[in-house]
Amino acid sequence: MKCLNAASVLASGLLLGIYCAGALGQTGSVSGQSANSVTVDDGDESATGSTYVPIDSWIYPALDRLQALGYINYSYRGLRPWTRSSITHMLDQTAEIQDFTSKDDEAQDIYLAVRKELDTGTHSFADLLHPRNSFESAYTRLGGITGIPLRDSFHLGLTIVNDYGRPYQEGFNPITGFSTRSEAGRFALYFRGEYQHAPGAPGYSQSLTNLLSTIDGVPIPTYPNQSTIPYGPIAPVNDFSIVEANLSYLLLNHELSFGKSDHWLGPAKGGSFAWSNNAENIYAFQIDRVEPLYVPLLSRLTGPFRYQFFVGSLKGHVDPSDPWIHVEKISFKPTVNVEMGFERATIWGGEGHAPITIHSFLHSFFSFQNTSAAEKLSRNDPGARFGTFDFSYRLPFVRKWLTLYSDSLAHDDVSPISAPRRAGIRPGIYLSHFPGLAHLDFRVEAVSTDPPTSRSNGGQFLYAEQIQKQGYTNKGFILGDPVGRESKGGQAWVTYHLSPREDVQLSYRNAKAAKDFIPGGTTQNAIQVSVVKRFREDIEFRGWLQYEEWKAPIYKIGSNSNVSVTGQLTWYPHEQK
Repeated sequence: MKCLNAASVLASGLLLGIYCAGALGQTGSVSGQSANSVTVDDGDESATGSTYVPIDSWIYPALDRLQALGYINYSYRGLRPWTRSSITHMLDQTAEIQDFTSKDDEAQDIYLAVRKELDTGTHSFADLLHPRNSFESAYTRLGGITGIPLRDSFHLGLTIVNDYGRPYQEGFNPITGFSTRSEAGRFALYFRGEYQHAPGAPGYSQSLTNLLSTIDGVPIPTYPNQSTIPYGPIAPVNDFSIVEANLSYLLLNHELSFGKSDHWLGPAKGGSFAWSNNAENIYAFQIDRVEPLYVPLLSRLTGPFRYQFFVGSLKGHVDPSDPWIHVEKISFKPTVNVEMGFERATIWGGEGHAPITIHSFLHSFFSFQNTSAAEKLSRNDPGARFGTFDFSYRLPFVRKWLTLYSDSLAHDDVSPISAPRRAGIRPGIYLSHFPGLAHLDFRVEAVSTDPPTSRSNGGQFLYAEQIQKQGYTNKGFILGDPVGRESKGGQAWVTYHLSPREDVQLSYRNAKAAKDFIPGGTTQNAIQVSVVKRFREDIEFRGWLQYEEWKAPIYKIGSNSNVSVTGQLTWYPHEQK
């Protein structure tokens, strides 16, 4: 079995080398002086810890737009989330690079809104004895679904995507939560938790469960909740769930953290092959280079770097159960208009298969060769290895208008670059504004996890694996792109920005699973209207109305539909003490 991702191994080694260099103080962070030059500025002596901005914050699409308009040269769209301090440094750099003029009103509005929202102020290492505590937000989300929804990203599809694996079923689905953050010297603590409710549901029949279990090659469950397959009847959910909870320490411009943290490791909006917020966050240990890193000589060719590593356990797998995953991502910018990134993820271990030890971790991390069948089935299995490559490019002559980007995924191959016909792909293009319509933007993406190769059959190639049969999932939800296994589709968004923090959006999403994977195939078409509105400085309303039609003959005969209506009210007190 060919299971080597050489490019990803090389990227992992490069990541380690750069990290060691940075730890020895031989490199510095990037400070922009012009659109095409950088200077080195370590700045670690006065550095203090900072919490991450959640992936579902309005700040990310605002900064995406600011970058697409020709500003922010050293943000890394393929490595998110960003800390509050790192975003502030991006804005500082933007202020140095360009002088806003009357024709840059849209960019200036975004710049000022993000700056005001963060308001990191000044503090130092001495503040360890005087922590900055903030009750960041409190929110209530009321949602309702009429008609049968899909909630099975590993098989038939999802009605609500990229939503942290939150529970939902037909009926009333309320959520109430809050978030807090604290910063003291180099330490930072973030917490977001919420009460979640979802009604009970019939779930899949025994015959459908048997069929999906056979496709996956896992034991047929004998009672509900034994498997990641939604075998019914499904009990109502009334839980308090921790969405994010992490403690971090800043060391040499690296955030060392433990807990539940958001990740989005690709440039696309609709999904990220490596990691997204489609599934519930996992508990993990993480090392994240939060500021761009300039390596003498090397960065003359590659530009500055950012990189990230994390390792933690996955839940919901039954064969083998409780495997672990480690992820390495490195991104670099050869020019201010180009960003490229390599990522590798390895799922290894699991009860009854291989022990989770330092030895097995190092073996999975440094495995440099193909795996024989005997080793694959033994306790020395280095694991299921997946690799991604992504890029984004502000196009020539239309730098402030058009950004081209793509994400790609490989399994059992050297890399998506060396085997493009065997890779999943999500290309997209972003138009930051229309002529005469500065507040309107447009984005479109295509996606496929069904490459034209004989290996891509029966759902057993991308996001799946011979030993790690539940593949790239946590609690039944795919960790990466919600399009799922052996599927094709696309998404489009038209957004009118009322202000940097407010917008009205119309979007469309399509996904189709192959018939050799799901007998009869599946088809989803969803159209959504959403709105974000600030009634006051500290009160935000966020809502959407979605109509979905879906076909999955093995589940329900004919065409089925559902309507989802959701409204969320969030209070941002902005109080610090």
